Amino acid sequence: MADRGALLTPRTVCATLVLVGLGLVPVFAALLNQPFYVTLFTRILVFAIAATGLNLILGYGALVSFGHAMYIGIGAYAVGLLGHHGITSGWAHVGAALVAGTVVAAAVGAVCLRTSGMAFIMITLAFAQMLFFLAVSLKEYGGDDGLPVAVRSDFGLFTLANNTVLYYAAYAVLLAVLFLFWRLIHARFGMVLRGTKVNERRMAALGFPTLRYRLAAYVISALVCVLAGVLMANLTKFVAPSYMAWSVSGELIVMIVLGGMGTLVGPVGGATALLMLEELLSSLKI
Repeated sequence: MADRGALLTPRTVCATLVLVGLGLVPVFAALLNQPFYVTLFTRILVFAIAATGLNLILGYGALVSFGHAMYIGIGAYAVGLLGHHGITSGWAHVGAALVAGTVVAAAVGAVCLRTSGMAFIMITLAFAQMLFFLAVSLKEYGGDDGLPVAVRSDFGLFTLANNTVLYYAAYAVLLAVLFLFWRLIHARFGMVLRGTKVNERRMAALGFPTLRYRLAAYVISALVCVLAGVLMANLTKFVAPSYMAWSVSGELIVMIVLGGMGTLVGPVGGATALLMLEELLSSLKI
């Protein structure tokens, strides 16, 4: 009974209600005959995935990255560029995005993690801006105007052409990421990561290769944002350098702070609250 009571904390109950409510959005949208809500909440799920990814290093590792929008852009451009050349396979999109994201994140992380504090913030921003202007320079692929995605990703057994299928694909990715992070956080990896947040020198003195742990966390965090980018391109059927803008990274940080840094489902609540508020304010007639 004590164990069951420990599980039924207010935080756990709220997190469960949020996740269950998100799972029922297409049902309520169909009952209300408002398909727009499926699109709106798909966008919320995509940003929730990205914010959850960033939270791994921000909330549990105290690494404030202003460059994670770069990885959303990598995922989106993997879909856009391959689609532009006639490759519509979703597995190819995801595979190319993850490979490119891994290479970039490992290289960027290896450089950035040798700094800390404000220097880390600025150098992640610098790398993100470099990739942003690289995307702007790709005139063949739309440059600053962006590139339309003619066909959504096709995974063989299912395709993301249907908005409801896309919604539940994003929902499944979010649940998988939350489960993976729950396991990581409560494993040795998560304990070391949280230890470096408190006192990195002490963890190094205990014999832990803190740079390796933080680099692994950075790469995992980046790859989650890459997946969010793949879903974003399929949602909007469009890719543009604006996906990599520094302001997008700032929005992810706001979502994490709003929902609760260092909490598993907090970024999901923060993304929901911020984007719903944005939608509400945009609909007001002044």
